Amino acid sequence: MEAKNQNKTVPTKVSVKSFLESENFSPEEKKSAKVLVELFEKVTKKKCVMWGKIFGFGLYHYKGKSREGDWMATGFALRKNAITIYIMCGLAYQKDLLKDLGKYKLSGGSCLYIKKLEDVKLNILEKIVKTGLQELKKKSKVS
Repeated sequence: MEAKNQNKTVPTKVSVKSFLESENFSPEEKKSAKVLVELFEKVTKKKCVMWGKIFGFGLYHYKGKSREGDWMATGFALRKNAITIYIMCGLAYQKDLLKDLGKYKLSGGSCLYIKKLEDVKLNILEKIVKTGLQELKKKSKVS
């Protein structure tokens, strides 16, 4: 029986290649995923682990009001309308980098939505991911 407050999204043993082949992604989406996997692995120095349909990198332990557990330190997902970049400690403190990023939308404080990778500067995105990890490490143990 599953615990009431257990995360439904968990790491899997599915490879990035298998995942990209198993879903109905366009060639452009597959190319974007490969570019982002390379960028995130460079910044995190961690191999990509699929968390359901999310490309996850690193791990941290969190404690909330109603639950605690382990979660990816950062990651991204290829969603129907945009690429979602997850910066776990939020993006409010990264306004200077965000103004130079390009075209994007924010949601929930921790999600950065990008229509196409060509819409943003990858070097700025790399700095955002790196800064997000640095901030997360100030609050949590990241591995």
